[in-house]
Amino acid sequence: MAIKIILYEDNTALRESLAELLAEQNDFELLGAFGDCLQVVSQLQSLRPDVILMDIGLPGISGIEAAAIARRLIPAVEIIILTVFEDDDKVFDALSAGASGYLLKKTTPEKLIDAIRDIQLGGVAMSPGIARKVLGYFAQKQQRALELERLSPREKEILQHLANGDSQKMIAYDLGISLETVKTHIKRIYEKLQVHSLAEAIAKVFLNH
Repeated sequence: MAIKIILYEDNTALRESLAELLAEQNDFELLGAFGDCLQVVSQLQSLRPDVILMDIGLPGISGIEAAAIARRLIPAVEIIILTVFEDDDKVFDALSAGASGYLLKKTTPEKLIDAIRDIQLGGVAMSPGIARKVLGYFAQKQQRALELERLSPREKEILQHLANGDSQKMIAYDLGISLETVKTHIKRIYEKLQVHSLAEAIAKVFLNH
């Protein structure tokens, strides 16, 4: 059965080139190639693709916004971001929105075709540099989890209060403990996390990337 594909790309020359490439594949069926996502809801509801190739910098509705819409409408659809952007924020915003893969536009036609086939078989469609960013991100998350495990339940509670902007006096009042006890807990938090300030402690445990 052919893989049904929709393409969203605002650069006309690139859109036509990609559409031609996709149409040449015997196991692909190109359902549509569009320059924006303004009609994305009706297009997805009527065409029901297996795979969406999505640029990020689209007029009106960004590819990241459209990816989130597509994921809600067709939970099983594979969404491959195809873009020039490789900064961390764009990568993680796209993946958080529901993108299944992230390829740079400098990806060769052969690798793009392979990526579409692979992702339909449960594989991963990511440019090498992007894959390294993602692996690094999850390694950091794992490290943060280990950092958090060093803290006692009370220390975690106090650190969360501090991250929320609560003063030490407010924390003492809310938790029914003395101000000195709060200060002792904070000192232990710093020691366990090997930091020297509240900002460092919060960054080490709570910042996403």
